[in-house]
Order: sequence, then C-alpha cells, then structure tokens
Amino acid sequence: MYAENNIYDAIILDLMIPIADGYTVLETLRNKKIYTPVLILTAKDGLDDKLKGFRLGADDYMTKPFNREELIARIDAIIRRTSGNYGENILEFEDLKLDLSNRTAKVGDKEIVLQGKQFDVLEYLINSKNTIITKEQIFDKIWGFDSDTSTNVIEVYTSGLRKELKKAGYDKYLKTIRGVGYIWSK
Repeated sequence: MYAENNIYDAIILDLMIPIADGYTVLETLRNKKIYTPVLILTAKDGLDDKLKGFRLGADDYMTKPFNREELIARIDAIIRRTSGNYGENILEFEDLKLDLSNRTAKVGDKEIVLQGKQFDVLEYLINSKNTIITKEQIFDKIWGFDSDTSTNVIEVYTSGLRKELKKAGYDKYLKTIRGVGYIWSK
C-alpha cells in the first residue's frame, strides 16, 4: 500500500473501493501508526457511515456528489491543521526560512538560490526533520511513482542542495545515511 511510504500530505479515500473496503484500509493505516490525514469521499451519506469513518480515524468526510472547490478547501484545511501552518506560508528552521508561496529560501537576509526540485527536497526534509527519509520516499514524493528517471537523481539534487546550503552554513543539517537516505537534524 503506497500510503505506508508516509510521503503524502493527505489521503482522499473512497469507502467503496475494489478488493477491500475503505473502512478496512483506514483501520489498517491507523493500526500501523500511519497518521497521514484522511478525508473520506464517498456516496455513503448515512450518519452511521460517517460516525464509523470518524471513529476509525478519518479527519473529514464528504459525500458525493461534491463541489471541487469545497474538496480543495477541506484538503487545504486538513493539511494546515495537521502541519500547524496557520499563519504565513513560511517553513522555518533556525534562521532558515522557506517561503512556500513564492518558493524562496533565505537565511537572514541572504537568499539561497534553489532549483525547483532542490526546493521541494529541502521542504520535504525540513517537514520531516529528525526522521530518516529514504531515497525511495523522496523520489516518490517529489518525482512521483510513474517518473521515467531513477532514484540516482536524488543524489544529484541533494549534492546541489548541499552546495547551496553550504554558502549559508546550513549544509551541516543535511546528513546522509549511507545506503538508506537522508535526515535533516541538528
């Protein structure tokens, strides 16, 4: 199950899926201590269905048919709530600030120039600080499961990222775990 890779910001789950029902999927995730926010999106609109979904660990519940804008707003709210990002769209670590809206990075007043995927990798690592992130997790999160490239691209981007961070003295927080992946920590 892809959700076990712990690379998603949120999961939209239908209750009526082939092979296993959505309740079983949700219960399995929570039993495996996977706490990625889950929004149930289903045609089942009964109160008992909704209550069961919430009891099993759903963060929100919407019924079909649905309004696309409302779905996006609910997903944004779930992600904001679970990440604690209620203010500006800024991710901070020490004096390093990532502005997620305009995709810029700064240490103090000095801008760190990052290429597109370098910014994404840094954002992922900081959001997962003190946790070892495998190359496969980074690849799946940033490039996607169906990408035509290989996981070797991770080394290229992290090397470039490390060079840019070094200019501000922040390369020391990006640590390589040989044969596994990377960790962002003090």
